[in-house]
Amino acid sequence: MLRALTWALLAVTLLSAIAVVWSRNENRELFIRLTRLQSQRDHLNIEYGRLELEDATWADPARVASVARSQLGMVNPEPAQIRMVRE
Repeated sequence: MLRALTWALLAVTLLSAIAVVWSRNENRELFIRLTRLQSQRDHLNIEYGRLELEDATWADPARVASVARSQLGMVNPEPAQIRMVRE
């Protein structure tokens, strides 16, 4: 009986050790994945900020007016050309 109990405890100890090793490996893999995802998030945040800055540059009213005049030939209307519409 003592011999069976010893073997059972040995088996349980080995299974516990294997579970600890598996758990630590899983934890390590998940941590590596987390750091990769955080790095990807940081790169995307940088890219998003750059795109917001570019969008603000392209949408600047002074730039839009300059492009309208130079590339599209648009001009401000003369006061005589303006008509008021009332509903």
